[in-house]
Amino acid sequence: MQKKFYGSWIVFASFITFGLSTGIPYYNISFFYDYFARDFNWTREQITFGFPLAAALTIWMGPLLIHRFSPRRLILIGTGLTCIALVGFGRMPGVLWMYYGFWVVYTVGYFLSGPPPHQIIVSQWYRRNRGKAMAVVYVGVGLMGSLGSFLVKPLTETFGWHTALVVLGLMLFLSWPLVLFVLKDRPSDIGQNPDGDTEPPKEQAVVSKTFPELAASPAFWLLLIGSLCSIGSIGAVTFHMKFVFLDEGFTQGAEVNSAWRTASILILWSSIAGRLSIGYFADRFSKKWVMFATYFIVAATIPLLLQVRPGADFYLYAFAVMFGFGMGADYMMIPLMAADQFGVNSLARAMAVILPVNTIGQTWFPYLVAHLRRIMDGYTGAMMVVLGVAMAGALAIALLPRHKPVGEGN
Repeated sequence: MQKKFYGSWIVFASFITFGLSTGIPYYNISFFYDYFARDFNWTREQITFGFPLAAALTIWMGPLLIHRFSPRRLILIGTGLTCIALVGFGRMPGVLWMYYGFWVVYTVGYFLSGPPPHQIIVSQWYRRNRGKAMAVVYVGVGLMGSLGSFLVKPLTETFGWHTALVVLGLMLFLSWPLVLFVLKDRPSDIGQNPDGDTEPPKEQAVVSKTFPELAASPAFWLLLIGSLCSIGSIGAVTFHMKFVFLDEGFTQGAEVNSAWRTASILILWSSIAGRLSIGYFADRFSKKWVMFATYFIVAATIPLLLQVRPGADFYLYAFAVMFGFGMGADYMMIPLMAADQFGVNSLARAMAVILPVNTIGQTWFPYLVAHLRRIMDGYTGAMMVVLGVAMAGALAIALLPRHKPVGEGN
């Protein structure tokens, strides 16, 4: 008798490990930026320079390492490094070189334990229902991220921001038992096939593309540029949101902390709706146009952010809900489109390039926006530049070729 399909356990475990490794640290580190500015007298440019500097120094790690090692091993090592970084942020003195050093450790941990290993595992276990499975796993990022957003404010107000960062870091070790005892890299490890089928899908027989073969494909460059622009825009909004609130009249301390927490939680909750609905649509309609729609939604929310100010609750809620919906779908659509365009066996190599490049945009663009704000004397002009970049990303996705998924013929 055939064993019951193990895929549901893979989704469950990935839901939690992805949320812990990525959702908690990424969506909550910016909460502490104004504390760094106040306690260490650092400028916004100095604070936002840490992540882009680390991304530039570590961009080589994705193409070199991700496709060579077991995804489970990558998650174990990466979560350990991310924990070290968060604890380091919480215990460091006001020394910039040390701050930047911990960003390097964090970024390596993010590359190793974040999206790529989880995307690879889910894509190996599912084919027909890949969109829905990926959506459920990405929901973990939103839920765990919102859990962190619930915790950082009371933890900081009760124990101080130093201890709050240490607690967030130690939470990542909760993922280790699931990685060691529940997760499996691929269904063949336990004698199964994707989706529980009796025969392996045709796409598994397709030979993995080499890096030169990917680079020779126009679709690869369009996906790379489109995702770079959109993820860069999302990073600019995410990392500057609290600073925008301060510039728009919120007072430092309890008022801006409450506004940030409300927006962050709404963003992460609405990202869950975005991931689930877009995962459903991606399994039934053209992934190209589903992806284009999500990129357009992200761009459309940027003007709303500039309308958020004390007493304007409608704009706060409208911005947060729309931005979260688009943001959640954006991240999830990239591996789905890559697997669709290049095949599941090429996904590790494709994402080993796409994720580091996206991280460059995700980190350097917020740093650029910090400079644009200073030059343009406010966030209005800077965020219009962000809007233009987001629209360029949507255009690149619209230009992607549409064809049958790899393994089904051309």
